[in-house]
This record gives sequence, structure tokens and C-alpha cells, in this order.
Amino acid sequence: TPMLNPADAAFAKALRAALPEGTVGPAEPRYLDEPRRRVRGQGGMVARPPVRVRIEPMQLADLERIHAIESASFSAPWPANAYRSELESNRLANYLVARVDDEIVGYAGMWLMVDEAHITTFAIDPAWRRQHLGELLLLAFVDVAIARQAREMTLEVRLSNLPARRLYEKYGFRPVGIRPRYYSDNQEDGLIMTTEPLELPAMRER
Repeated sequence: TPMLNPADAAFAKALRAALPEGTVGPAEPRYLDEPRRRVRGQGGMVARPPVRVRIEPMQLADLERIHAIESASFSAPWPANAYRSELESNRLANYLVARVDDEIVGYAGMWLMVDEAHITTFAIDPAWRRQHLGELLLLAFVDVAIARQAREMTLEVRLSNLPARRLYEKYGFRPVGIRPRYYSDNQEDGLIMTTEPLELPAMRER
């Protein structure tokens, strides 16, 4: 399966070019192309075509696919109607999806509450994990938070989810507290992670 693995600086720059300032997502689909890579085939090394990834706002038409990814990702998934309610009724909510070609392969949600941007959910199709799609979604929400003049971003993550914690730390999230027994499926504690103020140059440069 193709992988997205550009250098961090070029990766962030390309995403910021794809998401215009002041928008929740691209007004029209914007693309990030994975460079062609050399992969081994029967006749030796052959070129593989680039992958096209779109980050765009979640739509009601996406909900069947969203629920399928939700059910595959969480032992206690949200009810089928939860995302419909979020999209139709919650003015604080922002939801983005990642598409490869026409297939939704991941999604994430964030609430903007006064000056705090709180990431509420994050899921990647199991078949597409470890391919930097979560990183794309996270960077998109950093841009949304900055455009909406949020002061900081925050989220909860399982203490045992070390890959996710490393990703969040890479983009300036730091542990600030614990929510005891936060996860209902196994009573695992949730680690609260919050960024430094988003207006700091160090945060903008990430």
C-alpha cells in the first residue's frame, strides 16, 4: 500500500498551501501527491504512481463510510446518528475527512470553544494506518485553529497509545494532566495534551 513520507518541512508547507487561510477545509478539493517511488516487481524495480490525498470537510453523504471506519477503530463506537447530529446541529464542531482517490480513509473532529480548539475524535481505516494520513488531518486542524484565532489546542489520548502520543508531541502537544478512567471500554486513563500558545513562532514553524 502506498505511503506518504515526505520531509517534515516540505510536508507541512505543502499542506498549508493546500488549505487556504481562513477556511475550515479547502473550498474545492485540494490534492497532495506522494512522489513516485521505486518498488520491487517481478522484473526488478518499477515506478509506482503517486497517491492523491484530499483533506476536505465531512459531508452527510460520507456518514456511512465514517461509521464503518468508526466501528473498525473503536470498541465503543459512537452511535450511527451521532455524526449526523454533529454536522447538522453543533455549531462548535468541525469535521474533516481524508480521501485517497474517492475513498474516505480517515476522519477527525474538533470543537472550537471560545479560544480553545479541542480535538474530539480521530480515526484512520485500519488498512491505511502508518501512512501519515493522521498527520495530514492533524496539520489541517492546526491550520483551522490558527485561522479561527484559537489560543491553544487540546486533546485526550490513551496512556498506552504511544504512536499517537509521539505524533502529537511532534506538533507541540505536551502532557498537562490525567483524566482517570476516561475510556469507558476498559477504564484506561486519558492523558490530556495541550499545545503552547498557537501564536508563538515555534508553533507556527511546525
